[in-house]
Amino acid sequence: MSQWEVVIGIETHVQLATASKIFSGAATAFGAAPNTQAAPVDLALPGVLPVLNKRAVECAIRFGLAVGAKVAERSVFARKNYFYPDLPKGYQISQFELPVVQGGQIHISVGQGDKAYEKPVRLTRAHLEEDAGKSLHEDFHGKTGIDLNRAGTPLLEIVTEPDMRSADEAVAYARALHALVRWIGICDGNMQEGSFRCDANVSVHRPGTPFGTRREIKNLNSFRFLKEAIEYEIRWQIETLEEGGTIEQATVLFDPASGTTRAMRSKEDAHDYRYFPDPDLLPLVISSEWIERTRAELPELPEAKKQRFMADYGLSAYDATTLTASLEMADYFEAAVAAAGKDQAKLCANWVMVDLAARLNKAGLEIAQAPVSAVQLGGVVARIADGTISNAIAKKVFEALWVGEGASADEIIERQGLKQITDSGAIERLVDEVLAANPANVAEFKAGKEKAFNALVGQVMKAAKGKANPQQVNALLRQKLQAPA
Repeated sequence: MSQWEVVIGIETHVQLATASKIFSGAATAFGAAPNTQAAPVDLALPGVLPVLNKRAVECAIRFGLAVGAKVAERSVFARKNYFYPDLPKGYQISQFELPVVQGGQIHISVGQGDKAYEKPVRLTRAHLEEDAGKSLHEDFHGKTGIDLNRAGTPLLEIVTEPDMRSADEAVAYARALHALVRWIGICDGNMQEGSFRCDANVSVHRPGTPFGTRREIKNLNSFRFLKEAIEYEIRWQIETLEEGGTIEQATVLFDPASGTTRAMRSKEDAHDYRYFPDPDLLPLVISSEWIERTRAELPELPEAKKQRFMADYGLSAYDATTLTASLEMADYFEAAVAAAGKDQAKLCANWVMVDLAARLNKAGLEIAQAPVSAVQLGGVVARIADGTISNAIAKKVFEALWVGEGASADEIIERQGLKQITDSGAIERLVDEVLAANPANVAEFKAGKEKAFNALVGQVMKAAKGKANPQQVNALLRQKLQAPA
């Protein structure tokens, strides 16, 4: 692999969060019976004219501003001509020479620990277009059915420069983009329903030589499939070239079952589509006032929030990146910090990223559905910080909150008698009892076996029903064990 450089660019089709289609009033809701959400415009019936959806344009403006791109004050819709059964008009309305969003970049974080690094991925463009319909090949006795419900669904196609050099970078970019479009409210990000679909352009070449011939992997609708498809394609291209073969430009599909890609058709270039301006649509003109009004409506963006979390709360880049993976998680974290106190930000971060995340994952819930509110979690952290409960007891309190046994950490601690024992006299009595009852462990510790100390700590905590302050137990136990006979 060190003899080859990988070059990856990604085209992403983002379904925009509109109630109706980009050029008609038909609904965009997912799951309707086939062909029940297709208006005359979507069906390409004679005499109909497209009318542009203003909300789709607003989504494009929001995205352009969020990635620091130029939002074109004048852009043009074109007809992209090709023939396919689920494309009734024989062309797709898209943008070509003058897209609505030009340039911009997305920052990605790759890897963890010492191997972690960040880099920007440049965007070439983002343009508005309509989706095609869908061909259904199952349960038709060897025939194909056509569902035109998706025809005319508004898309923003986001195209990168060939800046990525590994499957990990490609996945990091896709995750960052996915988080961003959800963050700014222009897409629900549901990959299973096709709201966010990636096409990966992959090529390899030896360092110092021109870029190789690219192959485009179409319609990848999960981050795992994106990684697996790119990794297979890289291996296949390198093996082909090292065996003396050549790479032909092509569109390929990824088969998750076999983990392989297979050629679908030779790859088209722009001239194959015979683009020309759509005569039924006037140029799209976006005023500077509209752009500035949209800018004022944007929330604090992920990268800015990440930098603020690092500066204000002293978090590492990794923690800040994780906590800004979604707007919901970032808001939850800040609300927990507000309840626990700013000086407990790191402890709040740990609870959100580890304990809460694990419980959500086990239950199959999103953070917005968490039974434990951010204020409740902040209350748990506050009681750990002031010594009322230990970390071990805090997990019991958290679980009680999760199943609805109380409205707050304080209520559960009081009702269940979970307050930590910090009285040094009480702890000393427990330590003395354990030392007297476990002479074998005492002898092992004095013989240099550190594990015996942990066993004694466990016995003290068991005697205290988990409520003794662990730091006090450790200090007092070690003091007595190391005291001269």
